[in-house]
Amino acid sequence: MTLLLGIDIGTSGSKGVLVRTDGTLVAQAAREHTTATPRPGWVEHDARAVWWRDFTALSAELLATAPAGERIGAVGVSGIGPCLLPTDADATPLRPAILYGVDTRAGDQIAAQRARYGDQRVLDRCGSPLTSQAIGPKLAWVREEEPAVYARTRRWFMASSYLVHRLTGAYVLDHHSASQCTPLYDLRRGAWIGEWCEEIAPDLEWPRLVWPTEVAGQITAEAQAATGIPAGTPVIAGTIDAWTEASAVGAIAPGDLMLMYGTTMFLVNVVTEPAPDPHLWSTRGAFPDTYCLAAGMATSGAVTGWLRDLTGADYGTLVAEAAALAPGAEGLLMLPYFAGERTPLFDPDARGLVLGLTLRHGRGHLYRAALEATAFGVRHNLSAMDEAGGDIRRLVAVGGGARELWTRIVSDVTGRPQDVPRHTVGAAYGDAFLAAVGTGHAVATDIAEWNPVAHTVEPDPETAGTYDGLYRLYRELYPATREAAHALAARQHADAGA
Repeated sequence: MTLLLGIDIGTSGSKGVLVRTDGTLVAQAAREHTTATPRPGWVEHDARAVWWRDFTALSAELLATAPAGERIGAVGVSGIGPCLLPTDADATPLRPAILYGVDTRAGDQIAAQRARYGDQRVLDRCGSPLTSQAIGPKLAWVREEEPAVYARTRRWFMASSYLVHRLTGAYVLDHHSASQCTPLYDLRRGAWIGEWCEEIAPDLEWPRLVWPTEVAGQITAEAQAATGIPAGTPVIAGTIDAWTEASAVGAIAPGDLMLMYGTTMFLVNVVTEPAPDPHLWSTRGAFPDTYCLAAGMATSGAVTGWLRDLTGADYGTLVAEAAALAPGAEGLLMLPYFAGERTPLFDPDARGLVLGLTLRHGRGHLYRAALEATAFGVRHNLSAMDEAGGDIRRLVAVGGGARELWTRIVSDVTGRPQDVPRHTVGAAYGDAFLAAVGTGHAVATDIAEWNPVAHTVEPDPETAGTYDGLYRLYRELYPATREAAHALAARQHADAGA
């Protein structure tokens, strides 16, 4: 039998799977890792200590579980993104990788590029506005703020492309990841914008563009020694984790929307044509001739993790206490902007808020309020997608947080059912599937047999009135407190010497 190895590098942990070519999950493994926040607004990973170390550890652990007589037929990788890892000509990292939109350091560069290229021009050509999610401003930040680093920079990578290079020697980037590199990639032409690339980041070598399922190369002898994967094994290009998660649960047809429950919340709606909107991201899909409308919250599971650490209670206890409460957490309302907010606000200086606290409230109330806050954020993003011309016919839940209480609250708040597939392992499973497609072991539609819907979470109509009223308050709370939040954010930056 042929096995497919899929490994995904996440924000706070990495996961890997071994899967047979019929979709059978043979083994899975996970590792936690540290995300560095050296200054407010800075979020980084050490590519060698996090990305590569996690990959080698997971591959060794999984290969040790491979049944006798079964071999690795292909490897798929994915990771957080869009990220920026500057390297020299030999792909040696020159500084920690700057992570996706949760890293908000490049505010001045965003403003400068907006003035230089024009908001509408960038939106029309690239599909997305210039925000903290964009790679162009982060490249400019390195050039302007760390000139010694930039002087040595010749190449740059994301998590998936760095792993591909370490495994095969190939210097490639998939079209989807490139489409999140505003303002460097032309969404409709599917090509780098040469004149803007050279102006923003001169003298760099730009990666060759491929599709996520394309074979980028084969495992080298050096990579075999580090990972145990046999030399010559094909490795696909892979992509950003949210899109492999969407593939993993069959959110690949127009009208499908994947809702990813993780450290951050991410939404991917498959559409037939680009749908640029200043409040969202319009991107290439995981497969040729597909497009997506995407949204992402800066935190979700990160807030629940913060509450776990703060209270010292385990997740099981917090979930049980939250589940025992009625919708509305007995009058608590939270804004989940603990790391600013991405879509649809694009406000890196938004801040978290809990309103309605009294002495009778406890940790269970806070935990339920956090789950409800992320659900209100999802509803806000779904509304923005509808207004942008999105095509939302079916919601599919995936990710480590796709558990009963959280998915039920999201369905109740949004009024929309969610399909939950048999496997919610997430991006690593999607990596294995894309590797199967790229090496001829599967076609895109096979995912329905690989990972069928296990059950559907239906909204409870009896909660609609409560949640509709709270949602109205949620939408009013941010503009009512924005000025104070920004003032506090400025103090935080000043106190940290930012």
